[in-house]
Amino acid sequence: MRFSVIAAAIFAACTFSAAAAAQTGATDAPAPVDQPYAGMLTVNVDLTDAGKRIFRSHETIPVKPGALTLFYPKWIPGEHAPSGPVENVSGLIIRANGKQLSWRRDLRDMFALHLDVPEGVSQLDLEFQFLSPGDGEGSNFGASASATPDLVDVEFNQVAFYPAGYYTRQIQIQPSVVLPAGWKFGSALEVDSQSGNTVHFKPLSFNNFVDSPIIAGANFNRVDLAPGASVPVHLNVVGDSAKDVKLTDKQLDQQRKVVKQTNLLFGAHHYDHYDFLLTLSDHTGHFGLEHHQSSDDRLPADFFTDDDMHLVAASLMPHEFVHSWNGKFRRPADLWTPNFNVPMQDDLLWVYEGLTDYWCGILTARAGLWSPDQYRDSIANIAASMTYRTGRAWRSLQDTADAAPLTYYGSESWINWIRDTDFYPEGQLLWLDVDTKIRELSGGKHSLDDFAHAFYGMDNGSYITKTYTFDDVIKTLNQVQPFDWAKFLRDRLDYTGADLPEHGIERGGWKLVFNDTPNGEEKAYEGIRHGVNLAYSMGLMVNQSGRIGDVQWNGPAFQAGLVPGLTIVAVNGRDYSADVLKDAVTAAKSSQAPIELLVKNVDVYSTVKVDYHGGLRYPHLVRADGKDLIGAIVAPRK
Repeated sequence: MRFSVIAAAIFAACTFSAAAAAQTGATDAPAPVDQPYAGMLTVNVDLTDAGKRIFRSHETIPVKPGALTLFYPKWIPGEHAPSGPVENVSGLIIRANGKQLSWRRDLRDMFALHLDVPEGVSQLDLEFQFLSPGDGEGSNFGASASATPDLVDVEFNQVAFYPAGYYTRQIQIQPSVVLPAGWKFGSALEVDSQSGNTVHFKPLSFNNFVDSPIIAGANFNRVDLAPGASVPVHLNVVGDSAKDVKLTDKQLDQQRKVVKQTNLLFGAHHYDHYDFLLTLSDHTGHFGLEHHQSSDDRLPADFFTDDDMHLVAASLMPHEFVHSWNGKFRRPADLWTPNFNVPMQDDLLWVYEGLTDYWCGILTARAGLWSPDQYRDSIANIAASMTYRTGRAWRSLQDTADAAPLTYYGSESWINWIRDTDFYPEGQLLWLDVDTKIRELSGGKHSLDDFAHAFYGMDNGSYITKTYTFDDVIKTLNQVQPFDWAKFLRDRLDYTGADLPEHGIERGGWKLVFNDTPNGEEKAYEGIRHGVNLAYSMGLMVNQSGRIGDVQWNGPAFQAGLVPGLTIVAVNGRDYSADVLKDAVTAAKSSQAPIELLVKNVDVYSTVKVDYHGGLRYPHLVRADGKDLIGAIVAPRK
């Protein structure tokens, strides 16, 4: 009897259908298997209404009769969180042989849809819209504004579903797009044919499809960044204005040097061709997202036309380019998944992102986008920010990586206490510490460049992902320079306390100091934002309108009662402006009177007195004892 009951239960579980799922919404999707999916998906993305922020998708999926689960991509490589913008999908209708089918969303996974495929059906036809967020909407990456009347930027994970139960590298898809009349486009996708405004691309795996975004626009410019090279590299630019997409001869030369210096750093490449996809607009999100043979780079409209903007944003494209090696070709094992709906683990983001950020700053200097002085200004600002990271008292650098899904999309207030995605900036200091230590131990014979060659420089031309672990990183560091690298890194990654645990600046022959004059990068930021950074003095950051963005935990402003979100209306009886506030901080240095602020909390006004008399404080690097290792690090390679 017991055997019969168990057997019946097993049989019932095996025959539990998508019809039952439609009632409960609780069926688990089949586990992915590494075998080819039968047939080829197609997707046509109609972008003729891109100016209205409507992307229309028509997708076909070959199927067999029976229960089927469709996934919408959830964990997008490079976004490090379950950030697939499924909430922007609307109007989904699934048909089979012309008849509309019912489907039900999984109640435990909003990215999974369950349905039954009727007998005699070999293909599903999906129609839906992706409603791209408008200016000021969304949070980040694919959930931020990506279209204006003059351009569009499409990450293809936004506009396609795929069948569960398979590795996505084993699912083939043939994409096509319909563009507004007269628009030109850039993508790493390879064109199969083009007829009028419709572009058909060659079939590829669903993995590579999601990994190959497209930009298009009425104002388009494409330049060759590797003239004469056997492996093409191009910069594709779209913008809201024709004047914004043009590079000067100097800027073109600098971008070409980025490609040259990056290839010299790694000693190999891992793409058949590479396309920078640069969107310049004040009405889209601003960020970079890496892909293996391209990068989705979105910056303000005046990137090429304003010197301050060019200075502060110059490192974005080098950062994303480095990711072709670090993050795409070599990837932490816990960040490799068989499809886009298996959760990723972010524990090695201090390598994936931190090391990439370290090299991007160096390459920005080696390519001449920054001078050595400007590189040191950047490092000074990072070191100051991380020195004043009050949250280090409770949260380790390792935890900022482990908790990346929280730190990416968490609060924008109390950043110094909560800690943000610090594996980027403090990651730069961590790897500067490693680089200078290798140079010190080896007497200048070896450097982190040798690690780059050893760890990323194999299999020239291949873009098949090779995963790595913490132990792999340690092993290669020891091949470059024997040392207890595991302890060296863990002492810094796991540290909690008041002090900055990295010492690469000092070992590199420099030291961090503060004075009352902003460095070059800080001046550029102030020129762009028209706010004021007083984090290292009275302990707060304020925007142009007087709104407080962050307050140093337990700093002078905090002790006086100021918190993020308040608005400073007046300073010592005068209307607020950034200059008025800085003048008050300067005057308080020679006075015993506190700085008096009239602040607004929603609709309640109050007076706050900040007892601070230390004057303005801005970070700089100045030469110290020892060799100038930082100068050697940023020197161009030949």
